[in-house]
Amino acid sequence: MATWEWVVAILRGSPELAIFLALAIGYWVGGIKLGNFSLGAVTGTLLAGVLIGQLGIDISPQIKSIFFIMFLFAVGFGVGPQFVRGIASDGLPQALFAIVISMLCLASVYIAASISGYGPGLAAGLLAGTQTISASIGLATNAISQLDLSPEEIQQQLDLIPVAYAVTYLFGTVGTGWIIAFLGPKLLRINLQEECKRYEKEMSVGASEDGMHSAWHKYIIRAYELATPGLIAGKTVSEAEASVDGRLFLENLRRGEKIIPFDGDTVLQVGDIVAVSGNHEALVEWSNRAKEVADPELLNIPVESVDVFITNKKANGKKLIELAQQPMARGVYVTRVRRGSMGVDIPLYAQTKIHRGDIVTINGTKKHIDDIIGEYGFADRPTSVTDMVLVGAGIVLGGLIGAISVPVDGIPITLSVSGGALIAGILIGWLRSFIPKLGTVPSATLWFMNSVGLNIFIAVVGIMAGPTFVAGLQQVGFEIFFWGLFATAVPMVLGPLIGKYIFCFDPAINLGCCGGARTSTASVAMVSEQAKSNVPMLGYTVPYAVSNTFLTLWGMVIVILLS
Repeated sequence: MATWEWVVAILRGSPELAIFLALAIGYWVGGIKLGNFSLGAVTGTLLAGVLIGQLGIDISPQIKSIFFIMFLFAVGFGVGPQFVRGIASDGLPQALFAIVISMLCLASVYIAASISGYGPGLAAGLLAGTQTISASIGLATNAISQLDLSPEEIQQQLDLIPVAYAVTYLFGTVGTGWIIAFLGPKLLRINLQEECKRYEKEMSVGASEDGMHSAWHKYIIRAYELATPGLIAGKTVSEAEASVDGRLFLENLRRGEKIIPFDGDTVLQVGDIVAVSGNHEALVEWSNRAKEVADPELLNIPVESVDVFITNKKANGKKLIELAQQPMARGVYVTRVRRGSMGVDIPLYAQTKIHRGDIVTINGTKKHIDDIIGEYGFADRPTSVTDMVLVGAGIVLGGLIGAISVPVDGIPITLSVSGGALIAGILIGWLRSFIPKLGTVPSATLWFMNSVGLNIFIAVVGIMAGPTFVAGLQQVGFEIFFWGLFATAVPMVLGPLIGKYIFCFDPAINLGCCGGARTSTASVAMVSEQAKSNVPMLGYTVPYAVSNTFLTLWGMVIVILLS
């Protein structure tokens, strides 16, 4: 037996190897960059699966169902805090905008499918490709499987999904980025760079001239001896800390031979030696009033950098400048704020608002950091342990609820088990944002469930559709590419105008809202590159969380509309 024949026989007899081969090729191909563009792991895996599927490999459909449910739960868990915040609080305009844009996405696909006479399979693939929402394929697959059709007709429709997806995905990705980043500012009639500079200036109101002192290298601790009466000696600790422009804090106090406890009302005396933390400029100003000395014991102060998961409603909606003025913020410096399931970096300005569910990286002494953690959240320290009770029970409960079917005009309407898992993930992710003891799902686990879970599903779809893919492409014809142009472009051309004239978004974040509403991280990255600022990211997270949920559910809805 020839080597090739032997490999084919092994893959047919052990289809699990075919899945991993598709993943390996898919992630490799998807990671290849041409300029700023790459196919991405999902498209790469689909194409690899289709190619491998030409060998006629049979795989149990339950495999893709298991991993797809796991993926949907992880998606919901990640977007939960932002989804609920958007629906229930000051993110409501952005959430409503996301709903409007996601409805436009559904309508554009429905119009294209209706005019061209496409069935549910092609329409579902058109939706997934033009809106780059691969997750919708799973719900569409479930919905098609429940249609009142023969098994052969159902399989025919299922085989057409990856065909339409593969043909339309390329412009769905590239076209969205081009429309938002390059055409968007022209539609809005703005200079995006100037608008972002203006926004940055407005958001910096209240900060000192050199910003929020967020860089770690600016955080220094020095020891000073108070030798001159009236400069610092004679002031209270609070008065001494406020005597310079910038955040500066007393960390330790030696009086005589002993290191003594102190508070804001403690009066400093001549001869005291104090350990002071702050940025370089503030400490230089202090050095003109006191003599810097070497005191290793006094300076032996534990310093750390910790990610804090914000859970307390006291911090929700508060600006950084407001939080910096709180007593427990003494000696603590914010270096990073990440938001949403994609961990989007939020720009640090005085007026930047903190939301429940944000991960805030802070630097400072252990005592001060412990005070912040106790007041506002919990330390999101690295862990490798996943609470599988939370994950397993959440998926089961969500699936049971999603399986409930309600007949409407004789048509059974149901979220499906997969849709129920998505909703369960949203609710549990939201609950965990203020009840951290509910359970832990580390970021590495979320990545695996998100990326690998989806791509195993996609690999199986591609392998199973492989034998009929070429015939399906010939049947569909090239016209579906042009319908893809239509379905991609319409929502993205109208989006900036709707954001401007109906929702009155600030021009600096309008295009970020559009990218979030299309769940297109790449397009917002292109906008930020054009703006030379990450301000547009401020409009990304809430629309992303809301649209990611609705666009996924549209996979089921488009099948119902066309069946």
